[in-house]
Amino acid sequence: MRFRAKIVDLACLNHFSRIINTIAKLAKTCILRLTVCKLYFILSDKVANGGASMWCELSQGNFFDEFQMEGVAAEHNEIYLELVPENLSRALKTAQSAKAVKIKLTNKHCPCLRVAVELPSLSSSSRIVTHDIPVTVIPRRMWNDFREPSVPDFDVSIYLPVLKTMKSVVERMKNLSNVIVIEANLNGEMNLKIETDLVSVTTHFKDLGNPPWASEDGCQSSAQGRDLESMAEACIDIKKLQQLLAGQQVNPTKALCNIVSKRIVHFILLHEEVSLQYFIPAIA
Repeated sequence: MRFRAKIVDLACLNHFSRIINTIAKLAKTCILRLTVCKLYFILSDKVANGGASMWCELSQGNFFDEFQMEGVAAEHNEIYLELVPENLSRALKTAQSAKAVKIKLTNKHCPCLRVAVELPSLSSSSRIVTHDIPVTVIPRRMWNDFREPSVPDFDVSIYLPVLKTMKSVVERMKNLSNVIVIEANLNGEMNLKIETDLVSVTTHFKDLGNPPWASEDGCQSSAQGRDLESMAEACIDIKKLQQLLAGQQVNPTKALCNIVSKRIVHFILLHEEVSLQYFIPAIA
């Protein structure tokens, strides 16, 4: 099992660093799945226990100048590692003006991702700062626990408002309640609501637009024949939503939200070569 990669392009490095920062805000530990073409960062708190889950997918070719890996076996050419994303985020912070960053899976005393940052120096010899990030290798028999979460048939899919605006609304509401109701309809309208014994606050967003989702065979999902005005709603943990919005550094070109009434809210942030999905289960 081998893995080594190198980033030379500074823009790619900074973009990769921002993505890792976002992930570090969403997950204390996560699974890094390496395949020949892609990297995945996976958080699968069991939704049944009220935990959020995350699935972030990156095409390695858009970030790395070199990328070599050999998986656990020829027919299972993948590697699954558990790590603390904050450690990786910290290592990359030292690389903001680096000439190159090399990442390699090593196993001296224990399995580690070694991040070697080559810094520019005035003399001819370069300065290299290395960080060893401990990882746990996930055995093949457990890989199925980390499959892409399936999205149940949603009632409403809607584009999100400007995330900065949404973030400031949620931050104000967070001081008043631990839960927030997200509701939306097929008419491009979305409301964020909190209700307590003392106060009830609603923020309305209009004209957001609904994605033209169609299933594989060309027929629309369960949206067909539905009343465009009727709201689908879910009540979720406001801290989890705030975490997603506050940690957000992917700068998505598209951000949308699917609601399965009273069950789950599924966020999708898309940016050219990155997709981040985040699932927050509803609170009964």
